Amino acid sequence: MSDLSNYRKSYEKSELLENTIPEDPMNLFNKWFYEVEELGDGRDEVNAMSVATIGLDGFPKTRVVLLKKFNEEGFVFYTNYNSEKGKAILNNPHVCLSFFWQGMERQVIIKGIAQKTSVNVSDNYFESRPDGSKLGAIVSDQSQVIPSRSYLEENLKQLELDYHDKPIVRPEHWGGFIVSPVEVEFWQGRPNRLHDRIRYQLREDFSWTIDRLAP
Repeated sequence: MSDLSNYRKSYEKSELLENTIPEDPMNLFNKWFYEVEELGDGRDEVNAMSVATIGLDGFPKTRVVLLKKFNEEGFVFYTNYNSEKGKAILNNPHVCLSFFWQGMERQVIIKGIAQKTSVNVSDNYFESRPDGSKLGAIVSDQSQVIPSRSYLEENLKQLELDYHDKPIVRPEHWGGFIVSPVEVEFWQGRPNRLHDRIRYQLREDFSWTIDRLAP
């Protein structure tokens, strides 16, 4: 067994105080997102986030996907609706998103309700993708067992021939999810493990309660 008890880091880059935060968590998320993009040390893929779902087998599962849009309505990402992830969300829309921005010693955890984006939103994003990514969405039966890597590559070559002079249309089984937040927690690393944790919870009138949590 590997002993990792000596793995330690002191977090000292910033602070998160109640007198400096907005009433709406989306405003704080926007601020943090672009601070990481502009001031981070380059190690973070700023729009990479973990998506946790409850699978059809009853087990939770987390995987990293890319955030493609966020606004006051929520957080948008795209996937194959027939994938393990897609089926899990359609069966149980309660999901958790999390961002870990190592360079700025920050973490954001979002509980929310997921639903499909509109057909127009999915179509518009699909159309913006490179042709290779469009064909990849068509050729991959995501989460299904396949015989080999060459199976994928050979099918992709055939699709490239099939669509050589044709528009590549979004398949119905591929599209977006938007996650509407009901709780957002901001975590800022601090010295001596006394980290700052600020939690926003959505009220029935769509305003937010704000609480500090013990680290």
